[in-house]
This record gives sequence, C-alpha cells and structure tokens, in this order.
Amino acid sequence: MKTLVIVSHPGFEQSAVTRTIKQVAESLPDTEVRHLEERYGDDAARFDVTAEQAAHDAVERIVIVFPIHWFNLTPMLKAYMNRVWTYGWAFGPGGTALRGKRMQVVVSAGAAEATYSHQGLIRSTMDEVLTPLKASALYIGMRWEPPLAFYGVMNADAARLAGIGQAFAQRMADCLEPA
Repeated sequence: MKTLVIVSHPGFEQSAVTRTIKQVAESLPDTEVRHLEERYGDDAARFDVTAEQAAHDAVERIVIVFPIHWFNLTPMLKAYMNRVWTYGWAFGPGGTALRGKRMQVVVSAGAAEATYSHQGLIRSTMDEVLTPLKASALYIGMRWEPPLAFYGVMNADAARLAGIGQAFAQRMADCLEPA
C-alpha cells in the first residue's frame, strides 16, 4: 500500500520519539515521508501547495505523525491542513482528492495515559482529543483508522524507543489489507 507520512514537530531535534517514528517510516517500502518543519521551517507561507497536493495523489494511506500540542495539532500541521487540504481539491464541488484514502494518526504525549481518561486531569480520552481531526477526515470521505498513541514519552530510554518503533512498524503492516 502506497503511504504518505506527514511528520510535524515544533521541537523535532529534542524529540527522540518523533525522530524514531520518522526513521522507521523512512525504512518502509512504498512510503514517502514529508517532514513539514524540515521542508518549510515554521513558515506556513512557504508551503508548496501544488507539490504537497501531488504527494497525496498516488497514495492510498496518509499517516500523520505529531506530538499532542496543547491538546491539538502542531501549529504547522494545522496550517498545512488549512492550506493544502483545500475546498475544491479535498472537498466541495469537484474536491475528491482524498476520498477513500485511509487516515492513520500517530501521536505522542508527554503526559501519562491516565491523563487522557474521563477520570484524568483533562477528563477526555485521546480519541476525544482527536475528534476534530477525525471529523475532518470523515467529512472529506477518508477512512479513519484507529489512532496509535504513545503516552508518557518524555525521557524515553532506548528500550522504550525501540518498542515505539516496533509498534509503529507493526501498525503500518497491520493496515495493509484492502479497504
């Protein structure tokens, strides 16, 4: 299955988890990785919208990798979706570019999994935190896959990073059956 992996992290160099996932993604067959901050810095005005839209054309699955950033997307990822997933291309009259493609979200959170529960500090699950992204995917006709979340990742040691890389690779392999 041809896959596009979009990576965003405002502090990428400090994130062993996101770097690990990106490295694993780069090793997977039929996978293109586009790291937003690496390509465009923190300037959304620099997005090459035509190139970014073209990167979506030949794939069947779009994987978005990011850390939960104030219980939301990273700023560059939100700007990317606003500028690239446009009316008339992704949705609206004639906008079917993403229809039928699979959406896989892979997130990391510094907080423990218990924080993301109805009994936890934010009284919301990770699925609830990701509701706007899920709604966007479903609205434009994408197939929403269950998210893959890694919790309590601050200061992850080598063994934990290896486990995260393996879990990500396994999820990518598990999603190979036809829709």
